[in-house]
Amino acid sequence: MEKPQKAAKLNRYSEIIGEVFRKNYTPGSTKVPFERGEFEHAAVERGIRLPKNLGDTIYSFKYRNSLPASITATAPEGFEWGIYGAGRAKYEFRLERPLSIIPRTNQLVVKIPDATPEIIAAHALGDEQALLAKVRYNRLIDIFLGVTASSLQNHLRTTVKDIGQIEIDELYVGLDRNGAQYVVPVQAKGGKDKHGRQQTEQDIACCREKFPALVCRPVSAQFITANKIAMFELAVQDDEIRVVSEEHYELVPSASITAGDLALYAGRKRG
Repeated sequence: MEKPQKAAKLNRYSEIIGEVFRKNYTPGSTKVPFERGEFEHAAVERGIRLPKNLGDTIYSFKYRNSLPASITATAPEGFEWGIYGAGRAKYEFRLERPLSIIPRTNQLVVKIPDATPEIIAAHALGDEQALLAKVRYNRLIDIFLGVTASSLQNHLRTTVKDIGQIEIDELYVGLDRNGAQYVVPVQAKGGKDKHGRQQTEQDIACCREKFPALVCRPVSAQFITANKIAMFELAVQDDEIRVVSEEHYELVPSASITAGDLALYAGRKRG
């Protein structure tokens, strides 16, 4: 019974966001600004009920679902539309090159003794929460980046100049062997959620504004299976999001890690 309700909600979101785009778009535009207050007029125009949570309409198309065909059809070949924050309750559709951060199928998998408390694993609410917990309890940020990292805050909601309100899934601070200090915003992607260029860019902007003395190292964590996690370090180069490094970790009982596994990892490190 849930699926028809979700489909109906998504269709309503699509009608509203499509109407907002239609009202503001002119052919050849690369940016199409709009405000959240326009949703009410769009709902009236389309003859549909206004969603209670207007922010969820934006969030849905930024991170979970594709924009409706009425919008995507206007993008030139090799580009797609994304939604970006442009201030408090202000946004813009922006043309961008597609970003696909997908775990490689032939990547070496490093086995890690699973330190997730059973009670946490049993009661984590949703894929994202389960993923954040496994990354935290198994110190995967430390292992992946080679720093000593501590979780500063999860689901940090704050505002960033010229962007508006943002949310960072989890924020770490860390220190390396040379004394360099880092701030690490983490995106957790589970279920049908997809990696968003916007979130990485806004995470970097937030860290530059709030932690100017720390080096920002954005990370995306994604479930491959329930106990296998892909980790990506990201950076901006030539105005594009690039993958700096990628590692896959499998959380397993300690006894299942063999001497052959350890020799393989050691040989890889020397290489």
